[in-house]
Amino acid sequence: MSEGHAHGQDGHRHPTKQEGPHTRAPLRHRLAHLLRPHSHETAHRLDSALESSARGIRALWVSLLVLGATALAQAVVVAVSGSVALLGDTVHNTADALTAVPLGIAFVLGRRAATRRFTYGYGRAEDLAGLVIVLTIAASAVFAGWTAVTRLLDPRPMDHVPVVAVAALIGFAGNEWVARYRVRVGRAIGSAALVADGLHARTDGFTSLAVLAGAGGAAWGWQWADPVVGLAITAAIVLVLRDAAREVFRRMMDAVDPALVDRAERALRDVPGVREVGELRLRWIGHRLRAEVAVVVDGEATVRQAHAIAVDAEHALLHAVPRLTAALVHADPAPVTGEEDPHHVLAHHMTA
Repeated sequence: MSEGHAHGQDGHRHPTKQEGPHTRAPLRHRLAHLLRPHSHETAHRLDSALESSARGIRALWVSLLVLGATALAQAVVVAVSGSVALLGDTVHNTADALTAVPLGIAFVLGRRAATRRFTYGYGRAEDLAGLVIVLTIAASAVFAGWTAVTRLLDPRPMDHVPVVAVAALIGFAGNEWVARYRVRVGRAIGSAALVADGLHARTDGFTSLAVLAGAGGAAWGWQWADPVVGLAITAAIVLVLRDAAREVFRRMMDAVDPALVDRAERALRDVPGVREVGELRLRWIGHRLRAEVAVVVDGEATVRQAHAIAVDAEHALLHAVPRLTAALVHADPAPVTGEEDPHHVLAHHMTA
């Protein structure tokens, strides 16, 4: 696919009247504009991006305060009770709270405008923050596991069991509230990192309930219950680590949900003047999507007609694909029997 004549949509104003029989906008599109006025101008998309980043930052600060208070309350109980399971839960909660820091930095960086060096902007900072989160979860798993094994080899009685039980319930309540808040905001703004962090908090809530079980065992005189629950918490952290690492790896490898690709192709095929959809690529830049696509149009269409079809194709994508903020549309002429491939001069650049 040649991008030398690609249609870039940034800063483009949709024309109100288009030329040629292939470029007339469908009636349903015109009615949609009347019933739901909108703009795809650069300034509008920038405002939307800034708004989503601001919501993400606000969610991180709120969850940091809630989890910080939860971890502090649990740390006080650990100091007086000596509970290994609660210590592991406290460490995990602390690590979960601290993951808000790199993610918050990423959201701030993502709001910066693109430059001549970083031509796609700074949205990739979210992927780097996700990597930091994965490493933080791994470190908390190692610490929790090491502490639990040490206590299993050298059992000690748990003091203040009722207080430990209350601290476990506080941990569950704090994590579940943060999980719901992060997931809700993350899905609203399209941030996979924030959603993953919310699911991580939910898992932390269940580990807090495991601490409650350990406290119950200690109340019955089972000294091994506390370190065994600590090992169970370590296993839960490892499971979260696996899922988080998979999500971060997919984002760093430009993976997208195949259903989004199908949705984009269907939308493009419905555009008047588009005869076929060629190569289509989607990629996440932070919590926003970009698209690159080649569409086949009538080879006899004028440049203005082909451009108008490209505008309609871009417009359809922006409506069909959630959180898509940029599309690059390239118009290819429909092939004619006996005619040389218009891209033949690029063939030697595409060989492996």
